[in-house]
Amino acid sequence: MNTTVSCELHLRLVVSSESSLPVPAGLRYDTADPYAVHATFHTGAEETVEWVFARDLLAEGLHRPTGTGDVRVWPSRSHGQGVVCIALSSTEGEALLEAPARALESFLKRTDAAVPPGTEHRHFDLDQELSHILAES
Repeated sequence: MNTTVSCELHLRLVVSSESSLPVPAGLRYDTADPYAVHATFHTGAEETVEWVFARDLLAEGLHRPTGTGDVRVWPSRSHGQGVVCIALSSTEGEALLEAPARALESFLKRTDAAVPPGTEHRHFDLDQELSHILAES
């Protein structure tokens, strides 16, 4: 049986050193995909942007800078509050988001309760994933 952990939170899109915009977001973790956190960023009335992060990347980013390439994550402070900065880069552009550290940490603790770190392989069905990939070819 699969378990899903979800969280709605409000991020800030950093526009400049003096300005940011609110970005409602949803995080979803499913034990059927135990290495990943799926993020949905609500960028408009009905527009969304989807990203998938390694759960380990977000967890490590709570404490130290991590990531290379398209996704980088690091802890910081904004207006006296702990935040986690998430820098995203794609062919369509770049974004710097600030997530409330406490909300992200709480979400990750709930994912850890569902699948403790280091046990993901017990929840991952490699044969099923390979069949799915080969069927798409």
